[in-house]
Amino acid sequence: MSVLSPSEDVRDSKTKQSRGITAPPNMAQKVHTTVQIIVLAALVVVTLARPDYVPPSPVDPPRYDFNYAVKDYNGNDFGHQESRDGYNTEGNYYVQLPDGRLERVNYYVNGDSGFVAQVEYEGEAQYPAYQPSPSYGPSPSYQPEPSYG
Repeated sequence: MSVLSPSEDVRDSKTKQSRGITAPPNMAQKVHTTVQIIVLAALVVVTLARPDYVPPSPVDPPRYDFNYAVKDYNGNDFGHQESRDGYNTEGNYYVQLPDGRLERVNYYVNGDSGFVAQVEYEGEAQYPAYQPSPSYGPSPSYQPEPSYG
């Protein structure tokens, strides 16, 4: 026995009668349109099921601690120390000023308080005595002697 497609019209040679199913001529077009509608509906459902908002991942508050110091043979003397835990920051720094004093700054930031600093100076300012420098004038110019010979 052979398998018949829906559009084949096979007649039995003895009875001359049709066997099988004959599909209407526009059936394939209807099936194709129905499949297109189902695929389109599936795409719409998948698109609408996608979440629009994803909450941001939690951020750990910053934490750090550092310091450094420099003191060399040229008289440079400065340093800095700072530590932070979340929104609270505190630290200090110091620097040797040209007049010989040491300036120290202690500071903190506590939430919304902003930067709060306390400045202190150690030592007395040393100013060198004034010594007038020689005045400079134009250097003497020498004219060559004429030589005829």
